[in-house]
Amino acid sequence: MVRRVPGRTDRVVVVGAGLAGLAAALRLRGAGREVTVVERGDGPGGRAGRVERSGYALDTGPSVFTAPEVLADTLAAVGETLEDRLTMVPLQTSYRAQFADGSHLDVHADPDAFAAEVAALCGPGEAAALRRYLADLAELYRLQLNAFIDRNLDSPLDLLGPELLTLARRGGFGRLSRHVGKYFADDRLRRLFSFQALYAGVSPFRAIAAYAVIAQLDIGAGVRHPVGGIAAVPRALAAAAADAGVEFRYGEAVAGLSTAGGRVDAVVLADGDRLPADAVVVTTDAPHTLVPGLRGPRRPVYSPSCVALHLGVRAELRGQAHHTISFGGAWEQVFDELTPGRRLLGGGTGARRGDIMSDPSLLISMPSVTDRSLAPEGGHVLSVVAPTPNLDPRSGGNPDLNWDMLGPRYREELLGTLEARGFTGVTDAIEVEHMDTPLTWAAQGMAAGTPFALAHTFGQTGPFRTPTLPRRGPENVVLAGSSVQPGVGMPMVLISGRLAAERITGQVRA
Repeated sequence: MVRRVPGRTDRVVVVGAGLAGLAAALRLRGAGREVTVVERGDGPGGRAGRVERSGYALDTGPSVFTAPEVLADTLAAVGETLEDRLTMVPLQTSYRAQFADGSHLDVHADPDAFAAEVAALCGPGEAAALRRYLADLAELYRLQLNAFIDRNLDSPLDLLGPELLTLARRGGFGRLSRHVGKYFADDRLRRLFSFQALYAGVSPFRAIAAYAVIAQLDIGAGVRHPVGGIAAVPRALAAAAADAGVEFRYGEAVAGLSTAGGRVDAVVLADGDRLPADAVVVTTDAPHTLVPGLRGPRRPVYSPSCVALHLGVRAELRGQAHHTISFGGAWEQVFDELTPGRRLLGGGTGARRGDIMSDPSLLISMPSVTDRSLAPEGGHVLSVVAPTPNLDPRSGGNPDLNWDMLGPRYREELLGTLEARGFTGVTDAIEVEHMDTPLTWAAQGMAAGTPFALAHTFGQTGPFRTPTLPRRGPENVVLAGSSVQPGVGMPMVLISGRLAAERITGQVRA
């Protein structure tokens, strides 16, 4: 039986108005709790940030939106529908995969159209393999969703059951790179279906095959675009929560948690104000720094970080896709550069530290192709995400990379790479820009200077990842967000908000 917060839980304070905090607040309010959300920023969003200048709206956080059914289920907790709060546009081309040999492949949401693209580029044999692999992805996702992702786990024993045995029989605990390689002979398709492991903070050459399900969310099930940009998602959730009676206190930093008798009795704000609480949901990236008695992971391994360059450009850039994955020529070398130290357990003085990709693979998003509200006439918004080492040497990171000095030079390199890979004229057309590096992520409170939190190594996945109700610390504090179960990504943190709420209310489904 899943553990719950004991005792009275009428008044709940949620720390953080990111997606996890908003999801928890909606679930709690829908279950009749009195809910207050405290957020140090001036509005909702957390990692899903926004910069608006000169008619350009730049999303500075996640750029790929998947699994709208999770968002719809979150809003349903207070009787809302997704359609009433947001307009979702399905992308016919989920990604354009651009390869170093000059070829490209459009990944379509429609499997027949996708198979036709693969047949034209890679041959009919690979197209047939694609259909088999997409069916395998869908089954793998179905198998894992209820058993491993969409539930609270208190112990590895919670996994025992037929699903675990089936997953093992399907090779789910082998290496992802080998799993993908069994289906595809073409190296371009192997890359396309394994790069997602980096979202989980691990190399596809070391990730278990079960992580193939990440590709199901975007390639298998398709990508959506919320009109108004990704930042429209937390704004819609916050509006629905406020309409349902949730109180929001923006611009308020939390100084600490007041405890009595093994429970938190109030959340103490930086100005000394106290918010009485019967239960608290903490969504900070390193909750052990706030929650008394809570221990952090013993040997945390953090995901690689990234440099994210966001641009508002007065240029047409005709023919570009909404999302482009631009692969460099190097592949395994890229992961060795980003996370070399992980081959030595615990890091230590002998561990090599990560470095910047010598032949970068990039995620380039141009949402104004789909949504003209994000840029003025004749302009576009453009985001470039380049993975980099984090700041934690035990995770293969490199705190000695001086991003204050390196940042401007790396910006020039990224712009040069964009120009060389078909985004001609971008550099001279920039009107607005914003760039984040590992240092700016760290300044925002993200552990190890990475927005991707703890990596999904085997020892930090499922029941081995910090649970939403830890066994140490006050008995009425629950956790949500990227660093706890089930993990990283917009759908996962929305689910974590629900799982946290259910530790307080019990299981409540809309």
